[in-house]
Amino acid sequence: MLRNRIITALILAPLALMAIFLLPTFWFAVLFAAVAGLACYEWAGLCGLSRVPLKCLYVGVFGVAAASLYTNPELHGGILLSACVLWGLAVVAVLLYPRLASLFRQPLLVGLIGLWMALAAWLALLSLRNLEDGSIWLLWMFILVWGADIGAYFAGRAFGKTALAPAVSPGKTWAGAVGGFLLAGVLCGGAVLWWQEQPLFWLAVTFLLIIVSVFGDLFESLLKRATGVKDSGHILPGHGGMLDRIDSLLAVAPVFAAIQVYGVFS
Repeated sequence: MLRNRIITALILAPLALMAIFLLPTFWFAVLFAAVAGLACYEWAGLCGLSRVPLKCLYVGVFGVAAASLYTNPELHGGILLSACVLWGLAVVAVLLYPRLASLFRQPLLVGLIGLWMALAAWLALLSLRNLEDGSIWLLWMFILVWGADIGAYFAGRAFGKTALAPAVSPGKTWAGAVGGFLLAGVLCGGAVLWWQEQPLFWLAVTFLLIIVSVFGDLFESLLKRATGVKDSGHILPGHGGMLDRIDSLLAVAPVFAAIQVYGVFS
């Protein structure tokens, strides 16, 4: 499994970097809409949709909404800020689980949450890309998410004993969380200390986003546990489904865009 995980990462990482730095804005939007669409296809299983036509219909709703929002940039800020509120509520749900678990067995609610989170993350990527030095900031954010994931994986395997959130995901450990925090913190915290004029502010943002990435992962685990879904997908060898690969990014991207593009907290 580790071998497959490494091979998949070595293929996906360069593709992501080429998309960030080389693709024109329109094709960048199309590519990441396709990625989000794959995640929505898997999310449809969390809504109780098992038939392929219904899953495709769910993806189609996302596609129509994304196309509409692409041509209406005045709506982007409101969606990103509301997604931050939604992720705040998701954090509360993780902390309180299994209380409120029945809410996440409601197909309509889970479906709406998935669409909103996918659209917000996609819009966040576009908003960040359009900034001056936007590609650099996107690379920084991806390194943060990847660093947190890689650090958690290896530290958890080596030292993990105490579960981080046993009711939600017994396999995730405090050692893994600390390992992810340290690796992402060193890589991205070190970068902003060297790069930014307000290093302490951006160091605080770095630590906040690492914590957000952890809860993004835990919230997907909560949904799978609440709905009885074992695996969201198998499209990526060693990583599971697309949703498993981008669950942290779904949370981090809108929060980071709200801070960087719309000046929340600054």
